[in-house]
Amino acid sequence: MAVKIGLLGFGTVASGIPFLLKENHSKIAELAGTDIEIGKVLVKSTDEANRLVSQGNDYDFVYSIEDILADDSIDIVVELMGRIEPAKTYISQALKAGKHVVSANKDLIAVHGQELIGLAQENEVLFAYEAAVAGGIPILRTLSESLMADKITRILGVLNGTSNFMLTKMVEENWSYDKALASAQELGYAESDPTNDVEGIDAAYKVAILSQFGFGMAIDFEAIHHKGINVIKSEDVSVAKELGYVIKLVGDIQETDSGIWAEVVPTLVPINHPLSAVNDVMNAVFVESIGVGQSMYYGPGAGQKPTATSVMADIMQISRHMLEEKVVKPFNAYQRQSRLAKAEEVVSAYYFAVEASDEAGQLSQLAQLFATYDISFEQVFQAKSIEGTALITVITHDITKTQLDEITAAIQNSDAFTLQNAFKVLGG
Repeated sequence: MAVKIGLLGFGTVASGIPFLLKENHSKIAELAGTDIEIGKVLVKSTDEANRLVSQGNDYDFVYSIEDILADDSIDIVVELMGRIEPAKTYISQALKAGKHVVSANKDLIAVHGQELIGLAQENEVLFAYEAAVAGGIPILRTLSESLMADKITRILGVLNGTSNFMLTKMVEENWSYDKALASAQELGYAESDPTNDVEGIDAAYKVAILSQFGFGMAIDFEAIHHKGINVIKSEDVSVAKELGYVIKLVGDIQETDSGIWAEVVPTLVPINHPLSAVNDVMNAVFVESIGVGQSMYYGPGAGQKPTATSVMADIMQISRHMLEEKVVKPFNAYQRQSRLAKAEEVVSAYYFAVEASDEAGQLSQLAQLFATYDISFEQVFQAKSIEGTALITVITHDITKTQLDEITAAIQNSDAFTLQNAFKVLGG
């Protein structure tokens, strides 16, 4: 007998499920152990259902979650609606009804994932969400299964296709931020309200999930520092090029003796680092570990078919699990007590762009200010003077987060200097 799924929503990703079931039917059935069929599809209204039927979608469209929850023939609920509500309510109800759940909802899982994972365990069902991070890149199972014997020390990721597309245009074609955003919106990469993408919120959701799989620690989303690409200026892009870097929005999770530190910030990436070549809407996750060493996982982070492929893999795994009647285990079995790293243990080099009056001795005075906090320069670049001011850009040697906060405050409180930007610099 076939395994039947109930789809919540029939948007871009969900409509990729029928494509895969048709085009790759024999392999899916063989590896899942049975045929997989779409039992019911939840949509908002009869108008939406009629539109979908007119497009050739011959499914049992329903308008209430109860129609799916009460159907004993539906084994797996697949939530592809997005946003937190009503998705959270629907998933909770499905888990309590004893149905397995598959989701691609990064926002929901980052903020309420632990609650839903607990519900799944209480009701002895599976809750899987491979597609929630980096779309078509199977990074979550890679971390939890393929690298289960390894100790992860750091995860770096280019995790948002919209911001990465924009930065690619800003770096390679010297576009302004506004022009890059307008193009991203025109091409459908960015929403009319691009806040989540350009301010690093979307990537921070993914970092929250990656921390659980790479380090076994569930971090409160609010504890993940994030800054977006909307603060990057054209001068930063050109100076970074001059110094041998490209600017990327990078999610970074690293473990120190006291715990883990997680953030999403614009970062100067050396041109010889693999992440520097991740362009346009592509995503990549770069893993550092004591066993494998360094490895990178690259591919499309969104899109109908890539994301649907990850969703279908979860459905197939659950189907196989049901067929073999295995003991239910959580999607991610690695769990440790969550501990945040102390600021004085988190170390990186930093780029500072500082505006000063165009007169002799300013660079020396700036160096003395940095030296007050035991910070030295690795590289210095002074841009052309404009109307009596000069832009001094420096890259420091490694400093702690504590030193970063101290020198940032000192520059902001200085009468002689104006801080234009400060970005992290990734080591080569």
